[in-house]
Amino acid sequence: MSLITEPTFDALHTDGDSLRIGVVAPPWYCIPPKAYGGTEAVVAAVVDQLVARGHHVTLVASGEPGTAAQRYVQVYEEPPYELLGHDVMPELVNAAEAHAALSDLDLDVIHDNSAAGPLSAPARKCPTVVTTHGPVAGPNGDYYRRLGATVELVAISEAQRRQAPDLHWAGMVHNAVDVASFPFNPDKSDYLLWMGRFCPDKAPDLAIEVARRSGRPIVLAGKLNDQREREYFESRVRPLLGPDTDYVGEADSLLKRELYANAAALVFPIQWEEPFGMVMAEALACGTPVVATPRGSVPEIVRPGHNGFIARDVEGLVDAVARLDEIRPADCRADALARFDLPVMASGYERVFRRVIGEGGTVAKRLTTAA
Repeated sequence: MSLITEPTFDALHTDGDSLRIGVVAPPWYCIPPKAYGGTEAVVAAVVDQLVARGHHVTLVASGEPGTAAQRYVQVYEEPPYELLGHDVMPELVNAAEAHAALSDLDLDVIHDNSAAGPLSAPARKCPTVVTTHGPVAGPNGDYYRRLGATVELVAISEAQRRQAPDLHWAGMVHNAVDVASFPFNPDKSDYLLWMGRFCPDKAPDLAIEVARRSGRPIVLAGKLNDQREREYFESRVRPLLGPDTDYVGEADSLLKRELYANAAALVFPIQWEEPFGMVMAEALACGTPVVATPRGSVPEIVRPGHNGFIARDVEGLVDAVARLDEIRPADCRADALARFDLPVMASGYERVFRRVIGEGGTVAKRLTTAA
């Protein structure tokens, strides 16, 4: 464990409006991530925004410090991303480190974004707010159900919350992006863009079919690291590649901004109930419309005729591409600023934190009752 900068709670907590917040990140990637890592990008943004709003943040994460958190607790010097999906031990180590680092601090609330960390919630002196970054149906929902009222859950979309309405929800806060860091381009090229992880749920093969039937080229930019992704790519995607398809690999922050800004549209033909598609918010920030299937959070993000179109099948998506000239890039950018910019997300989390703290928090209530 490495501690970077010691806390100065007494000096910082003189203003009654400021909060002392512990944030627990997953252990797998740096905060913020260097490339892939949607959850990690959100955690980094929340931390920086909370600090900018005058709060004191202690962040538990892996890798070198990269946020504005006043105190940083390093779990792994090198994030063990290669073990993701293969070994549960980094999550357990991360949870144990978070518990040891935060249990003796005088915090107002802990914002836990990890899988195993919430297990420590019953032993904490302050409320634990948990953002459900992944699905809440099936085993994940069973896990949160067993945690019960020891945690305050935050959904990242209403669609996600509807998957398990009986869970102990404290609120919903959409993910967000730093809109100002994405270039706005009103003059689009002809190509369509698919961005994501190569897997059946993201359906890049369908995106290629939509582009080909629309008579447009398509650029594919995505994560292709683990064995399942490589097998899917070789069997379902590579046979479809041709002169009208350009696979550019996994896009870093600079390349993805260039691709978003110049694309005629982002094609997002997801085949699962994705809680929140970050790529949609990123595309809109560049003034690029989204053409998507009506799964997961898509109906909350895409406003047909205003910032994109929604269709259930390939034929409908092709028809939507033919109507792209009806969408004004400036409207896409304005929508991103109004709904998916970082200050909007931070304000949402701050409201949840204050409400939970103001209610005494489930943990505080239980401890008071026990006393």
